[in-house]
Amino acid sequence: MTDTTDIRPFRMQIDQSRLDDLDNRLAATRWPDELPGVGWSYGVPANYARRLADYWQTGYDWREAESRLNAFPQFTTQIDGQNVHFLHVRSPEPGALPLILTHGWPGSIAEFEKIIGPLTDPAAHGGDPADAFHVVAPSIPGFGFSGPTTETGWDLDRVARAWAELMHRLGYDRYGAQGGDSGSVISPTLGRLAPEHVVGVHVNGGLGFPTGDPAEFENLTPAELGRLAQYQDMDRSGYAIIQSTRPQTLAFGLEDSPAGQLAWIVEKFKEWTDPARELPEDAVDIDQLLTNVSIYWFTETAASSARLYKEGQKGWGATVDYSAIPTAWPCSRATGSSTHRGAGAQRRALVGVRSRRPLRRDGGARPAGAGHPGLLPIRARLVMVPHPVTDRVRRPRSRSPLRAARCRASRRAHPFATS
Repeated sequence: MTDTTDIRPFRMQIDQSRLDDLDNRLAATRWPDELPGVGWSYGVPANYARRLADYWQTGYDWREAESRLNAFPQFTTQIDGQNVHFLHVRSPEPGALPLILTHGWPGSIAEFEKIIGPLTDPAAHGGDPADAFHVVAPSIPGFGFSGPTTETGWDLDRVARAWAELMHRLGYDRYGAQGGDSGSVISPTLGRLAPEHVVGVHVNGGLGFPTGDPAEFENLTPAELGRLAQYQDMDRSGYAIIQSTRPQTLAFGLEDSPAGQLAWIVEKFKEWTDPARELPEDAVDIDQLLTNVSIYWFTETAASSARLYKEGQKGWGATVDYSAIPTAWPCSRATGSSTHRGAGAQRRALVGVRSRRPLRRDGGARPAGAGHPGLLPIRARLVMVPHPVTDRVRRPRSRSPLRAARCRASRRAHPFATS
């Protein structure tokens, strides 16, 4: 298939019949039984799923969410035979640095809604205009409004190549890359593929899969070893095993039942949000969570988004070339973070960014902007905004009270230093 390089404006516009169908399906849900007194240990409790589905049907307003997201300029283009949907929000600051944001599963571009403003217009949010970004936030092929993939081979490397082409089409020669979950692999890969263009990388949710090399375990703290053990925790990673082996079988339930799609996603929000919070909506805005679920439902991408795991599993634990692109990751105290410094240090130049607050949603794990939307823009600026004289990635500056209050940069000897 020959690609067209045309970039076309796009607006979300879900037909009312689709909304009515969702309501009818939720009302007709056949709910499973459950054992008494087991809580979340067997999965999402049925009584909790009922309450959440009832709010989705009677309290949540998709049209309001659709209107908010449509306030951001959106476009589609074709890359490598695949439709790619993306937000493109330019900063009012002429010297802003382009930044490409990449979500993961079960995320979407909706998770960036609350951070686009602080990133593109920091002055309007109490920040420094020199820290502004032009934001590009694509939907991974197979996710959301990019629509289902139509052929095999759409693994994380191919997504990174598509992002390099997207930034080229937009005319951006020098840019930063940020990503969480799958995006925390795609963004560093983009840096390896286009080192002459990527000035810095920021990730949340991981620094790669451990390969088993003993060097990766040297000098790790007990907390870091505990986080590393999550890769072998079948109770937490069962979803990934299913999606990486039988995504098509799983999709029959998720594509036909909105309650099934809701439960499959909300369980991850329970596991990957602040461990001090009892329920997902205690850590993440419930309407934002349901906007995310609704995007999966309305775009019918349960199957294709799960296929990303099937396509990518062959690369889990594979060795990659070392990247000299400065790469920042959050140093979170939250015990659930999957960030693995040992593996990351073998593959890229790292600088840790510390915070005094738990960073489960936008730091230690998974979607970047849902929990503490003010923190990601700060950390991204720390590693990626070029110095106006040297054009090198600059260190945090103590003169900013906002930075001093929330972040610290951890400078270590090679290979953790970025200079």
